[in-house]
Amino acid sequence: MTNATSSKGTSPDTGLGYEDLPRLITLMTGDEKHSFSATSTLDVLWVLYSRVLKIDPNNPEDPARDRFLLSKGHGPMAYYAVLAARGFIPVETLPTFAQYDSILGKHPDGQLIPGVEIGSGSLGHGLPIATGVANGLRARGSASQVFCLVGDAESGEGSGFEAIAMAGRLKLSNLTAIVIDNKSDSNGWPGGISSRFAVEGWSTSDVDGRDQGAIHEALVIPHSDRPHVVVASVEPKA
Repeated sequence: MTNATSSKGTSPDTGLGYEDLPRLITLMTGDEKHSFSATSTLDVLWVLYSRVLKIDPNNPEDPARDRFLLSKGHGPMAYYAVLAARGFIPVETLPTFAQYDSILGKHPDGQLIPGVEIGSGSLGHGLPIATGVANGLRARGSASQVFCLVGDAESGEGSGFEAIAMAGRLKLSNLTAIVIDNKSDSNGWPGGISSRFAVEGWSTSDVDGRDQGAIHEALVIPHSDRPHVVVASVEPKA
């Protein structure tokens, strides 16, 4: 399995890098782009796929791979752009976004897109699935890590709270959640998002969601006895 070493370097499989992502996103058009929802995840996704995840675009089903689960599935254009830049899907696929016969739906489909683990849709389902996957991998003695990207607004779903509690009780050290805090949760988070995880036994990191160095450092912090959450703050558009 391979992963790149530079946060903004080019992919060895495609020659494309971080600076190409805005252009790749513009190849996808339509009425359901949820543009800020997409672009708020861009730096986290790039750091994951260029520096953290052990996953090979030439063998995306390798049992020893790390797993990345996108729960924040609405507005997946940044995800698709990163997958194209890293060589999981052809760049030529991007202009077909949301077309009837395209593999690139308004939510990612784990049955259609290479490298995509799950289909997203109902908010709050990603972290419970990630908790189950992490527990299953640990039971099999796998060294694979599980990463799950969720949104701040969907984090209020009851299924998410149950997953946070369960992962903490099980001490799933192979699980990392990343919460994109783009202030889209109208109810807010008294005490901060991290506190909701910390009280259940998670280790926590709060970072600037545009600072790729800080994101990387937070994602690779050792947490050998418990799950970890990275809260990445991204300011909404004016």
